Amino acid sequence: MVVLHTCVAIALVIGFIIWLRVDPVISLVLGCLYLGLASGVGFTGTLKEITGGFGEIMGKVGLLIGFGVVIGSLLHATGAFRRMVQALVSAVGARRLPYAMAGAMSTIFPSIYVDVQVVLSAPVARSAAPLLGRHGLPFLAGAIGTGIFSGYVFVVPGLAVILIAGQMNVSLGAWLVGGLCIGLATALLTTCLFGLLLRTSYWKPETDEDASEAMLETEASDAQAPPAEAGPGLLLATAPIVVPLLMIAVGAFAKLAGISNDVLSFIGNANLALFVGLLGAYLMARRQIGVERTSEALTDGFKTSGEILLITGVGGSLGAIITASGMGTELGKLFATDAGGPVLLSILLAWFIAAVLHVAIGSVSVAALTAAGIIGPVVSQLPTSPVVIGFAIASGALFAVQVNSNFFWMFKGLLGLSTKGALKTLTMVTSIAAVVSLPMVILVSWVF
Repeated sequence: MVVLHTCVAIALVIGFIIWLRVDPVISLVLGCLYLGLASGVGFTGTLKEITGGFGEIMGKVGLLIGFGVVIGSLLHATGAFRRMVQALVSAVGARRLPYAMAGAMSTIFPSIYVDVQVVLSAPVARSAAPLLGRHGLPFLAGAIGTGIFSGYVFVVPGLAVILIAGQMNVSLGAWLVGGLCIGLATALLTTCLFGLLLRTSYWKPETDEDASEAMLETEASDAQAPPAEAGPGLLLATAPIVVPLLMIAVGAFAKLAGISNDVLSFIGNANLALFVGLLGAYLMARRQIGVERTSEALTDGFKTSGEILLITGVGGSLGAIITASGMGTELGKLFATDAGGPVLLSILLAWFIAAVLHVAIGSVSVAALTAAGIIGPVVSQLPTSPVVIGFAIASGALFAVQVNSNFFWMFKGLLGLSTKGALKTLTMVTSIAAVVSLPMVILVSWVF
């Protein structure tokens, strides 16, 4: 009965969000209440688990999310993102631009703020598209889409990475190297495969492109952003992103080398690392755009992070209710297999759960968090490392970004695509990326 009630609770959440258009936070709380009461956790116990789960996940990832989102807001306001994107064009040339953008979006750019990434990269894609011929626009659009979301789910400090790692008690240091390799390889291989697909009659500009809408959106964005020459230098612009990653990497490699002391633990702490990035972005913003505009950027970042934090915390509540309901035992039975292939089946089930949730809910981060909340309680019982299961969830959560995603419509408008064109680019490349990354996760399971 616990499994049935859990399925009903998840179906209620999905139904409220998709069909009744209820806000995700309200939908998740209603799902928590139903599951807690129906599964026998009790009235007092249900409320205790909701508040306790919220507080627990906030303690793990709250500062990381807040710092990361505000860093993105400050870098956007200073023109640092624009400087970084345009430097790619000068460095690699238009022909290699799809691969350069996919690689950069998945590794260098802070994947926490995906909306900013597409706003800044779309104008570059549109201006460079004619240099790549008839299929230039879809090729660059696909590269941007797969790069953004490969980084979002695999590469620190991507929001989905932080959510999964926090829910499953996986350190970001343990995740860092494997996630970076999978994320970059997924972005580049998916871009290559999508490029091959475009050599067929797959793309039809007359029905798949809609330039007029994108031009208006892009011009509005450009009018608000500072010109590239007024922004910070490239080295300064990338510092708030690169320095935190280096700090986390130092802690991770020290741990791998068996070196442990308070100083290294302090330097490698992800909360401190992102705060250092935030401090650097703040100081750069005050110097570049002044105190008043810096305050405006901070306010925008705080508003965005508040919304993300609330839904993240309630997602943690659902995980706590699932744990308290006894679902962990039942899921342990589901994941338990014979000796023939337990690791493979565990990875496939984790991937499948995340993929189904994403298709249904339309949010990569919510799907990743919910899947991690479902699987997290039994991860210690599984025959493979929690990091590998986390990678499998990340891979599945990539699957098919489509019309029930707000990002989908922003992507469509900024790139100048029809709805059909957005489905043939963003939905297609994220589906390919989810499938392409799965074998990589299986290979990584041999190492962890």
